[in-house]
Amino acid sequence: MRLRFRPTEESFYDLFAQQARHLVNGATLMATLLDPTTDRDDLAVRMREIEHEADETTHEVVRRVNSTFVTPFDREDIYRLASALDDVMDYMEEAVDLISLYGIGDLPTEFAAQVQVLQRGAEVTADAMPRLRTMKDLDEYWIEINRLENHGDRSYRRLVASLFDGTYEALEVMKLKDVVDSLEHAIDALEKVANTVEQIAVKES
Repeated sequence: MRLRFRPTEESFYDLFAQQARHLVNGATLMATLLDPTTDRDDLAVRMREIEHEADETTHEVVRRVNSTFVTPFDREDIYRLASALDDVMDYMEEAVDLISLYGIGDLPTEFAAQVQVLQRGAEVTADAMPRLRTMKDLDEYWIEINRLENHGDRSYRRLVASLFDGTYEALEVMKLKDVVDSLEHAIDALEKVANTVEQIAVKES
């Protein structure tokens, strides 16, 4: 067991947990896109509000790093983890905003699979963040995220293939492809979070 002989700023753990809860809120809101009666302009506004809250939490992490003498683990790792969590939120907000800006109507049926991956990934991430305090029982987290990312890759390929099967007009394909790419980036960013946590856990073990 690793012993710590210096006091550290414990609030970082709470901030990481808060960042992850923002992801859950964003992914839950995104899932309402699957309901054709959803007001997507209103949804985009609400998503921006969550993204703004997430930004504030990220900025608070940075402020704490810059003002704290002893951090719970390497400062560079704290920056990387906070940034990776923020990227997930940014890409989710981007996808929702594009759907609103482009005035996209019906979404491909395969879209639901990507959203479900994001929802599950956000929930798993939120469940894992509090365990950073002890660095225990985290291996199942990054294994599950890796599984979800692989599933997301397969869903992404099927989704892109469906866009080019002749069902959609060329302009609609371009619009939908932008949205699909944003979702894929969000899923990749979730994996980056898990990889960062794994690297931190290895250093701290």
